[in-house]
Amino acid sequence: MVTPETGFLPGLELSRILYDEAVRPLLDEEYPGLRYAAARVGAGSEVLGFDTARSTDHEWGPRLNLFLTPEEAARHGSGLHRLLAERLPKQVRGWPTHFRHRDPEGPVGHMAPTDGPVNHRVSVDDVGGWLHTRLGLAPGSGEPTVRDWLAMPQQNLAEFTGGAVFHDGLGTLTAARRRLAWYPDQIWRWLLACQWQRVSQEEAFVGRCAEAGDDLGSAVVAGRLVRDLMRLCLLLHRRYAPYGKWLGTAFSRLPVAGELSVSLRSALAAVDYPARERHLCDAYETVAALQNESGLTEPLDPTRRPYHDRPFQVLHAERFAQALAATLTDPELRVLPLTGSVDQWTDNTDLLGRQRPLRAAIEALL
Repeated sequence: MVTPETGFLPGLELSRILYDEAVRPLLDEEYPGLRYAAARVGAGSEVLGFDTARSTDHEWGPRLNLFLTPEEAARHGSGLHRLLAERLPKQVRGWPTHFRHRDPEGPVGHMAPTDGPVNHRVSVDDVGGWLHTRLGLAPGSGEPTVRDWLAMPQQNLAEFTGGAVFHDGLGTLTAARRRLAWYPDQIWRWLLACQWQRVSQEEAFVGRCAEAGDDLGSAVVAGRLVRDLMRLCLLLHRRYAPYGKWLGTAFSRLPVAGELSVSLRSALAAVDYPARERHLCDAYETVAALQNESGLTEPLDPTRRPYHDRPFQVLHAERFAQALAATLTDPELRVLPLTGSVDQWTDNTDLLGRQRPLRAAIEALL
């Protein structure tokens, strides 16, 4: 593979250059008057702004999404693909536009030089079809329903609302990104309540496991609680949570991360239960104060307290879940159990990538 002399270039910038210097001139020449949008959205660390030089080893490079109307996509999709395969430059800023598959049966491509047609990564879709495939939204369905929102993984929402749009001659891509930029207020409140409920379900187990002689189990529960608190902070800051590989990176960019990371790291590093519990309680109090600052409910006492008559210190996080649930006015949400959206009860990557089972699960739960 060519190693560009200029060193690593963020993928979004490379996509912009691909569009400006290669794809747009070809479209202007061969398809004058064609209305389209050009963007970089979907899977890929560069879409979230997390790519590094390591990312260049697979499915990273000059990539672009073209969106046409459904009719134009059906009419011109194959022709556009052939045009780009034949006439795209072999490199952009030294990075190959051709992708080869080391495993002929595998989906993962790697940049590689070529003397023939370019196996490029410029996709052609219509916005409605793309959203149906990636997020399960019915084409032309308008505003998502409650069940739509609960069935859409945050990683997928981040992939669509992140990235960059370089041109939108249709307007539909920008409108859809704006529509999905964040949860409606009532959905947001319900998801926050569900996340606090998750914390409440296990916060006492750190002490109970240790009391039963299971210090490893206590540490595992602490790790789960740290993860839940990080996701809770992302929700409070109105940021979609990415999947596990990028959760810490996304969290580190929040305003609260500097202060809270000390407690979270200390809880994970603790070698005994008392220290583990103390640091977790410090973290609970920080996040509880953040919840109070949001103004979504009347302020609650953010300090630690005993777990009923047992000798464990907790926040009693269900207090925050109940306070948020009490602010709900949407009749559909008010009667739902606090089970959460799909990625509040599963983190299986294969499942979260399959829209039909996710929607079936939401229907079964609700």
